[in-house]
Amino acid sequence: MSAIHLSTLRSISQQPFSLFLLFPLPKFKSINNTRIKASSVKEEEVERKIEIRVCTERACRKQGSLDTLQVLSGIAPPFVAVNSCGCLGRCGAGPNVVVLPGAVYVKHVGTATRAAETMAFVCLGRDDVDGESRRSLEALALRKRAEDEMGNGNFSEAHGLLSQAIALKPFGGVHIMLKDRCAAELAMGNLAEALEDSKEALNIAPNYPEGYICQGDVLMALDHVDAAERSYSMALELDPSIRHSKSFKARITKLNEKLALANSA
Repeated sequence: MSAIHLSTLRSISQQPFSLFLLFPLPKFKSINNTRIKASSVKEEEVERKIEIRVCTERACRKQGSLDTLQVLSGIAPPFVAVNSCGCLGRCGAGPNVVVLPGAVYVKHVGTATRAAETMAFVCLGRDDVDGESRRSLEALALRKRAEDEMGNGNFSEAHGLLSQAIALKPFGGVHIMLKDRCAAELAMGNLAEALEDSKEALNIAPNYPEGYICQGDVLMALDHVDAAERSYSMALELDPSIRHSKSFKARITKLNEKLALANSA
């Protein structure tokens, strides 16, 4: 995924980003992303419940809205939900997205760069988002490469890529990178580091089910069975649908075996 410089976009449009909005966005506080703590994230979540919906009907889909949906989901901070939706009634200006609350429509979000600019503008509330949007795309690309390396069993390589992504300090998606790095560290047997990354991921995103699953896996490896049970229970509370997942069922089976063994000792 290659980032296109904002000047390229503006050479085409000759307009600042905000003029791609059909209505002005409400004013939001900017985020200091140098070091995100749980307390500040919870405060932001209370103040700003944001949802971005991406039209995935035929016309917008042909213009790349499925890729837009994937990029926005990958770079979203925890307080921004990204979902697909039906036609937004603005065919011809797509791919279209709408920012809620307030029903603010953004048109022509058809490239990775435009998607990143949209997310950065929503989160930071200003036009000059070139650096932030570029870093977010670079970090997302590194995370995707890391996921491929993880799939091939190259955990050390994946760990290095994820560390590079986190070091870029993107404004969103860091909780996913930390969760993925936790999984790589767990696979390498670096349990202390894995536990630390799982905690940091949940500090940033306290309602992240996969973060609790990953933390539960680390606690299981450490034989902290009761704590692992609490982590898995929290994941299930946040996302009841995971009870049907084969991988989650396997985790619970292993957990129950360890609990039974501990109770019989």
